[in-house]
Amino acid sequence: RKRCCGVWNTPIFIMQISETITKLINDQIKAEFESAYLYQDFANYYYEKGLHGFASWFSVQAKEEVEHAEKFIAYLHQEGKNVVLGDIKMIGKKYASLEEPLEIQIEHEALVTSLIHAIYAAARKEDDFRTESFLRWFVDEQAEEEEHSRNLLQEFKFAEKADALIDLDRALAERK
Repeated sequence: RKRCCGVWNTPIFIMQISETITKLINDQIKAEFESAYLYQDFANYYYEKGLHGFASWFSVQAKEEVEHAEKFIAYLHQEGKNVVLGDIKMIGKKYASLEEPLEIQIEHEALVTSLIHAIYAAARKEDDFRTESFLRWFVDEQAEEEEHSRNLLQEFKFAEKADALIDLDRALAERK
């Protein structure tokens, strides 16, 4: 090794995220857009049922999912990787009850959490510290999303039993 300018000359490796991580993030982008479709479908359902607060809450939730997808897209661009947008599944499901979308939301948020954890685990395995750091916000966000989903279902069940569903609907309408 030669010494230059008071620093040992050592090889410098430019770290790029792997193709595995790139694919997982592209898959996550698709999942985030699918989440937006799902939540917009919930919003449409509640709107058609006359529960405009629930519709508003899920419409805001759909916009957040698009924002999440955009953060992943920006990260891939920052890392010099290509973004590949996959096909989005159409929802259009008929729900059996007002409670069903809330139950589906809990399951869906758990799925999204597992996908983000899989990317995080892959990044950790590859010593991809930048991706780990980037994903930290999403790990924390998903913990909040799961908690909000569980709380909303719990409040719905309480409100339904207490004939306070309309009050809960109005409170949800205030979300910005």
